[in-house]
Amino acid sequence: MITLTRLNGKKFVLNAELIRTVESSPDTMVTLVNGDHFVVKEEMQEVIDAAIRYGQTLRGLLPPS
Repeated sequence: MITLTRLNGKKFVLNAELIRTVESSPDTMVTLVNGDHFVVKEEMQEVIDAAIRYGQTLRGLLPPS
């Protein structure tokens, strides 16, 4: 799971394995495999990095933080 921030400042947790795409136009939009989407404050690269770290942790490549 990764923690993201909506534009209104509220934080939420998202299952990174459900992410289909991440776009920057200019706000960052995360689209899930079911078609739902979220506009978040984090930059596109921050979302990508968080999703990668999550996947590495799941696969035992990194210790839990």
